[in-house]
Amino acid sequence: MESNSNQVHTLSVTDLCKSFAGLKAVDGVSFSLQTGEVFGLIGPNGSGKTTLINLITGLLPATSGTVHVDETKTTGKPPHRVSRAGIARTFQTVRLFRELTVLENVEVAAVSMGFPRREAVSTAHDLLVEMGIEGYETRLAGEIPFGYQRKLEIARALAMKPKFLLLDEPAAGLNEEESDLLLEQLRTIPLSKHVGVLIVEHDMRLMMNLCDRLHVLNYGKTIAHGTPAEVRTDPRVVSAYLGSAG
Repeated sequence: MESNSNQVHTLSVTDLCKSFAGLKAVDGVSFSLQTGEVFGLIGPNGSGKTTLINLITGLLPATSGTVHVDETKTTGKPPHRVSRAGIARTFQTVRLFRELTVLENVEVAAVSMGFPRREAVSTAHDLLVEMGIEGYETRLAGEIPFGYQRKLEIARALAMKPKFLLLDEPAAGLNEEESDLLLEQLRTIPLSKHVGVLIVEHDMRLMMNLCDRLHVLNYGKTIAHGTPAEVRTDPRVVSAYLGSAG
């Protein structure tokens, strides 16, 4: 499952719904994303963003609707099968193998996708350099600075050589300088790795500068979709989320 070709891949979400005890956490959401693109998912807390990522990655079963990677339907498949179809993710709360080294964390991700050990090690070294965390290879993942742990989680996801990378609040807990550095690194990933990036983030400065398109949720429903410039001035978005300063 090599994604670094010139072929364009498409992630399609169609009328996706998720209900918890009658409450619709995600209510008929549809969008598509292609490789080479950064697609932002924004909205107030509780609007369904993380639930949507959990549905796409197979951590939660959808009540209805479908997800496809190209022609492959991934809805209803367990997370490891979704990964094999080309979707990798990070989490709001960093989930590293804290007792493994930094290098081993990335290596394990590549091996889990079936890549030979030697290739996995080489890939891990390259990604650590690209993410700016070389020199920490032999340190335990739980002992490196928090900002580096965030980058390590992204490197680990990229080691799976996905078609689509889903980032759930990658700048959470970072200061402004760290967030700016992360922005510059994320900006290069879609073209250098030939992946589509779906990002959930509350840092609107980062999102407005990074994303090609934004999709806005409120109470599980889509309320707006468009370029950052279009979304920034949409009255529904200003009212529900950005406020008058948006």
